[in-house]
Amino acid sequence: MSRINASVDIDRRPEEVFAYVTDPTHLPEWQESAVAVRHTGGTIGHVGQQVSVTRRMGRRDVHTTMELTEIDPPRSWHVHGVDGPVRGDIQGTIEPLDGGARSRLTLSLDFEGHGIGKALVPLVVKPAARKEMPVDEQKLKGILERGGV
Repeated sequence: MSRINASVDIDRRPEEVFAYVTDPTHLPEWQESAVAVRHTGGTIGHVGQQVSVTRRMGRRDVHTTMELTEIDPPRSWHVHGVDGPVRGDIQGTIEPLDGGARSRLTLSLDFEGHGIGKALVPLVVKPAARKEMPVDEQKLKGILERGGV
């Protein structure tokens, strides 16, 4: 399946963008579908960290466990779903702009379907994610440029 990719330029230093965007407790602040996040295992900020993310999909709350599989501050990270019928795969990169005064955040998202998730991914999940991702990135930009972190 093709990945969903989106980029946004943010008037904050890469270190500040990285610190905010890789802290999963901030997800409900900038992602429309995220309603709750809870740390469930591993060391925070290190490979192996796991969080339970609750997302609202229509009228239903869907829970999934996400695991941090790669992290290279302040440049990149990779998170992968480890359970549930739909498992997200998110790769993030941050490029410095203007000598490090600004940043370009690029998110690349894909999904694996398991069981009923195989039908849900192309019919429901990917279309919803394509619609939500640019909105989420603009909300994130606004939070960070107003001084969030």
